[in-house]
Amino acid sequence: MATRQDHKTYSFLLNNEWKESESGKTIEILSPDDKSIVGYVPSMTQGETDEAARSTKAAQVEWAETPLDERVALLHRWADELEKMEDEIGDVIQREVGKGLSSAKGEVTRTAELIRYTAEQGLRVKGEYMTGDGFPGGGKNKKAMIQKVPHGVVLAISPFNYPVNLAAAKIAPALVTGNTVLFKPATQGAISGIKMIEALVKAGLPKGVLNVVTGRGSVIGDFIVTHTDVDMISFTGGTETGKHIAKQASMIPVVLELGGKDPAIVLEDADLDKAAKEIVAGAFSYSGQRCTAIKRVLVMDSVADELVAKVKENIEGLKVGKASEGAGVVPLIDDRSADYVESLIEDAKEKGATVVLSGDRQDNLVQPTLLDNVTEDMRVAWEEQFGPVLPIVRINSAFEAIELERRNEFGLQASIFTQNMDDAFKIADKLEVGTVQLNGKTSRGPDHFPFLGVKNSGQGVQGIGRSIDSMLRDKVTVINL
Repeated sequence: MATRQDHKTYSFLLNNEWKESESGKTIEILSPDDKSIVGYVPSMTQGETDEAARSTKAAQVEWAETPLDERVALLHRWADELEKMEDEIGDVIQREVGKGLSSAKGEVTRTAELIRYTAEQGLRVKGEYMTGDGFPGGGKNKKAMIQKVPHGVVLAISPFNYPVNLAAAKIAPALVTGNTVLFKPATQGAISGIKMIEALVKAGLPKGVLNVVTGRGSVIGDFIVTHTDVDMISFTGGTETGKHIAKQASMIPVVLELGGKDPAIVLEDADLDKAAKEIVAGAFSYSGQRCTAIKRVLVMDSVADELVAKVKENIEGLKVGKASEGAGVVPLIDDRSADYVESLIEDAKEKGATVVLSGDRQDNLVQPTLLDNVTEDMRVAWEEQFGPVLPIVRINSAFEAIELERRNEFGLQASIFTQNMDDAFKIADKLEVGTVQLNGKTSRGPDHFPFLGVKNSGQGVQGIGRSIDSMLRDKVTVINL
C-alpha cells in the first residue's frame, strides 16, 4: 500500500491482486467527524472497470461448479476473519462514516453472524420436480426437473451508512449460490468495504470470484451498470439513483433498497412513554441517516401535546457531538447533506411550524430538531430528510393517517402505537408499506426477516433467505419418456 502525507492510499482488488489505478487518480475520503483525511481510494477508469467485469465473468463457471460445501466453508472462514479484524474494521467505519465505535464494531459482529447464517441457509436451497399429468393434456411421460441456478455476475452496490453489513448482505448470498461478484462500495464507505474484502481474501477467496471497483459514479457508474458481463444488480442507496439504475439495467434482474419516509402512527390509547422512547431511538440514532429511521410522526391531536413533551424530554437526553466522542447524534456524512436538512427546517419554519427544539448547525453537525404542527404544504412532511429532524403531524382519526400514508411516495416501513390490537391490524392492513411494526420503532432486522419496500422505496425482497432466492433463477429440464 502506498502512502501520501502519512495517509494510506488503498487499492482495488483484481484477480486477488491489490492494485492502484493506472490513471494515478484517487478520491480523498474525509471523516464526517472532523474533516480529517481517512485515506484515498482509486478513481478507476472505464478500462480498468471493464477488465474487472470480464475477469469476474470468466471466473463464474468454475465457481458455480465448485461444490456447495466448499462455497459454504469459504463463508464461514470469512466470518471468522472478520471477527479477528473487528477492532481494525470498526475503527475504519467509525472514522470513515462517523459512527460511534461500539456501533461500528457491532456492525462487524452482526455481519459475521449474517454471513454464517447465509452459509447455513445456502445449504437448504432445493429444486423442484413436476409431472405433466397435473395439467389437462399433459401426461405422466413428461417430467420436469427444476433446478436453482445462479444468474452469473452480480453487481453489488452498497451504501455509506452500513458499509460492511449491507455489502455482505449482497455478497454472501451471491457467493453461496454460485454467482461471482463485482463489488462497488459507496465512495464514502469504500475503505470499510475494502477492509471487509481483505478478510475475504484471507479466508481463501478464489481468483476472480470477487473483484472490487472504486471510483466516481460520473465516470464508471452507467458504464458498469450497463456492462454486458453483469447479469444481476443489487443496489442500496438513494431513490433517484435506484430509478436510474433500473432504467439503465433494462433486461437483467434488479433488487433495489431505496429511501423511506417511515411514519410512526400514535393513537389515543398508546403507551406514550414507550412510544416516545421508541420514536426518538428510531428517529435520531446515527442522526437519522437510515432508510428505516422514523421520519414523521402522525399523532392523534388529543394526545399530541403530551407526546410532544415526552419526545422532547427524550431528545434532550441524547448526546450530541462527534462519533469519536461517543455521541449518538453525530455530524452528517457531508456538507451537502447538512445543507439539504437545513433547507427542510427553514422551509418548515417559514410556513409556520412550531419549533420545539431548534436544529442549530455547526458545519455538518445538525442539532436534533423537533417540529410540531407540521402541515402538508411543508417539504419536511413528505421529503426524506436523512437527518436528525422529526416532524409532528397532528391528525384527528386513524383514517386520516391512512390517507396521508397512501399519498406517501415511499412505502418502506411504518410503526403503529396502540394497545388495541384489533385497531393495529386494521390499520396495518391498509398501509402500503413493506413492513409494519406494532409498538416498536421501524427497523431493518433481524437480518433473516424479509425486508422490502414498495412504491419508491424499492423493488424485490431482501433478508437472508429472500436474498438467496433473488440470486437464483429456475432452469427446467423436461424428460420425455
